[in-house]
Amino acid sequence: MQVRRAMTEKTILWNSSRVPVPYPDAIAGMERQVAGIRDGSLPERVWLLDHPPTYTAGTSARPEDLFNPSGFPTHAAGRGGQWTYHGPGQRVAYVMLDLTRRQGTVPPRDLRAYVHALEEWLIRTLRQFDVRGERRADRIGVWVVDPASGRESKIAALGVRVTRWTCWHGVALNVAPELDHFDGIVPCGIREHGVTSLRALGRDVDMATVDEALRANWHDLFGSVPTPIEAA
Repeated sequence: MQVRRAMTEKTILWNSSRVPVPYPDAIAGMERQVAGIRDGSLPERVWLLDHPPTYTAGTSARPEDLFNPSGFPTHAAGRGGQWTYHGPGQRVAYVMLDLTRRQGTVPPRDLRAYVHALEEWLIRTLRQFDVRGERRADRIGVWVVDPASGRESKIAALGVRVTRWTCWHGVALNVAPELDHFDGIVPCGIREHGVTSLRALGRDVDMATVDEALRANWHDLFGSVPTPIEAA
């Protein structure tokens, strides 16, 4: 029965890049994929990667929230949200899906449900490393709470863009980035809370293990069966 289900369910292409991908190259790659998804020539895709140190501006980013003392490249992202840092040690997952039809738990053309599913994907992935990720009604992303101090810190960011109901961009999970690089911006425009990572929380896991956890938690939320991770 399980074999029959796997044969009939839709598969989705999964890729993992071996080396950091410059942000403009990632944007160009997503644009090609999204165009191909819309015209039926390319499959839906999840692309796992990291970037060289980079600050990206969402459509709501404010110039006064960028300090950039290290002079990292900055790019307009075209996604929702404000300023975000990307760099080595952060797992970025770019998700490219056709939202005109149901994607597992996500009904057609339901952007709110899609964002909720992305958050849940991260929360379930964090749970595999004994980290409790939480949502906040007044701010996007996934948060953790220090049980001793009660301090809240963001461990994962979300930023999506939808072009004719094909989604792109996605999520960024802090595995072991240089956290002081976030000091060059006001992350997501939120000044009163910090940023953390799996390593800062005492979970020293490698990126391949994180990738497998993301893959393992995909199907129940989005319905499709991931192909084996292909290195690109």
